Amino acid sequence: MPDPESKDAPEKAQRSTGGLRGLSAELSARVPPLLEATRSVATGLELHSTLERVCETAAELAHARYAAIGVVEEPGEVLSDFITHGVPEGIAQEIGHPPDGHTGLLGALIHDGVPIRLEDLADDPRFGGFPAAHPKMRSFLGVPIRVQGEIFGNLYVMEKHGGGGFCDDELHILRVLATEAGIAIGHARTYEAARQREQWIDGSVAVTTALLSAGDADEALAVVAEQARRLADAAVGIVLLPAEEGGLEIVAVSGDEPSASLGVIIPPQSPVVAALLRGEEVFLEDSATDPRLITRLADRFGPHMLLPLRSGGRVLGALSVPRLRGGRPFTRTERTLATHFAAQAALALKLAEAQRDRERLAVYEDRDRIARDLHDLVIQRLFATGIMLEGAQRRSPVPAVRAGIGRAVDELDVTIQEIRTAIFALQHEPAEAPSGLRTRVLREINMAAVPLGFMPSHRFLGPVDSLVGELAGRNLIAALREALSNTFRHARASHVDVRVDATAVLPDGRDAVRLTVADDGVGIPDGGRRSGLRNLARRAESLGGASWLGPGAGEDGSGTTVTWQVPL
Repeated sequence: MPDPESKDAPEKAQRSTGGLRGLSAELSARVPPLLEATRSVATGLELHSTLERVCETAAELAHARYAAIGVVEEPGEVLSDFITHGVPEGIAQEIGHPPDGHTGLLGALIHDGVPIRLEDLADDPRFGGFPAAHPKMRSFLGVPIRVQGEIFGNLYVMEKHGGGGFCDDELHILRVLATEAGIAIGHARTYEAARQREQWIDGSVAVTTALLSAGDADEALAVVAEQARRLADAAVGIVLLPAEEGGLEIVAVSGDEPSASLGVIIPPQSPVVAALLRGEEVFLEDSATDPRLITRLADRFGPHMLLPLRSGGRVLGALSVPRLRGGRPFTRTERTLATHFAAQAALALKLAEAQRDRERLAVYEDRDRIARDLHDLVIQRLFATGIMLEGAQRRSPVPAVRAGIGRAVDELDVTIQEIRTAIFALQHEPAEAPSGLRTRVLREINMAAVPLGFMPSHRFLGPVDSLVGELAGRNLIAALREALSNTFRHARASHVDVRVDATAVLPDGRDAVRLTVADDGVGIPDGGRRSGLRNLARRAESLGGASWLGPGAGEDGSGTTVTWQVPL
């Protein structure tokens, strides 16, 4: 069904010129192609190509060598799109960045809202000159473009064929085309806004689903970063969470080089971090030159949105979506949609956190039950068995039998002590443990013992607490947690061995810490999910290390060995 506004386009064109009666013969001859152009413009929804047609028509009907349209997204802002006709592509690249629309004749068209007609640009004091490589131009005719009463850009033609200035007929034509350009911008923006809202809503749904169903938090946060980057048409999507020592830590990155900044902590003295932790949005026009950014990470970025992940008055983290230098500024609509997306992601993050808290509580309750069963049933039975064996030992007249029973009783004593150690570990609160790397490794091993159904063996080589730094240690714990999680979810193993070696050496001779987690399970099937393994590799690469898989600890190398190492 035809668009009513499209039907009215010729009538609007007629009104904009004050009627077609009484026009000069030359202008009357241009009316048919002008009306054809208005019909063509009214049928397009893709804004850039539609405005290209307007430029071409303006140059043709005004007998001009060059034409251009500058569009601003919101009144008072810089030009968000700049379309030219007649300037060769190579020359346009040499000219460089298009005008911003704030100053000069183009700024006057936007701010004053009246047409400008000049026989020689150099005679007007508002003309600021041309950049290098710009074609020489004298005559100028420009009119403002209005959308729903607001000025949203300008349409102008330059350098009339044959010399001289532009006449009233060409001013009439340009006014008509400016009206049509305004209609095209209005249609395209309505369509684009609806499409953007639909995409951001779909992205919010994908993030919520990922956060509530993902097997681990790292994978879910990676989905948040990827969706934010895609929806904002940004170079990178970054998720930051509060760091233990203050500031914000980069925990998920989606981009060309995600591992380069993963694990980096933006210090609390950064003005941007302070604003985000207060729950404030931060919008930057040029990240590389803005003094509020104090790290080198922003040097290659331009327009930048930094949004707090805020829910219920609590800031859970932040979302960063920058574009490359020279990229298109974020529009007001994009900022609003991104802010809503961040709020939805924060809510989903909070729900996922509550879900993990419930799961941890269930684990703790299960640990308490296992500890009680070990203490009340297993140890008591082992103790009673030991007493029975000691009685049998005393009554036996055979020395070899008494010696064998004695060894069995000793083994039972050792077993009872190991079980008591396990009970203590199961009842130990993680918050009460010291912060050394060795203790944190043992904590993860003890936590994994419940879903595994047995206690993994472990071994430490070298002074791990004194040699391994905080950043490497924190990522090692995350890698250990990921490896153990994959083991008890997929491996169906009966034995797991954990080794932390602070005496390892990298191929280039640097000292390193190496984590190996070996099991005797079923191994990794072809075509199986490997997102967790990618997380391990990404963490290691961000610190200059590596991660790989090898044969397991079972017979004939069955199972899997995960090796993760980074320099000290």
